[in-house]
Amino acid sequence: MDTKRKKELLQEWKDRRPEMGVISIHCNATGETFLGSSKDTRADFNSNRFKLTLGGHPNKHLQELWNVYGESSFDFSTIKILKYENPQKDHTEELEKIREQCLTEDTKARKIWK
Repeated sequence: MDTKRKKELLQEWKDRRPEMGVISIHCNATGETFLGSSKDTRADFNSNRFKLTLGGHPNKHLQELWNVYGESSFDFSTIKILKYENPQKDHTEELEKIREQCLTEDTKARKIWK
């Protein structure tokens, strides 16, 4: 691959606009919900599913539920989407505020990441 093409691909990656928002992992067997803020919802769903499948998720309670009930007992969804203009800007603070709102609305929900 030539240098020009590499630069084009790098710029495309920098300019991409992944879906950002609050993600939810819900255990249907127990009714428990885990919420997290995400700068790329699709990537975070894949990452969480991978960690859970391998048995190495940092949220031990979520991992225990996964081990007992299995993947088929869980729903992964995006519950709030952040609308943003600049993909280069750091949206962490905005995402955290939205997640905290969701946690306030659902008092039984927990954070995915501690």
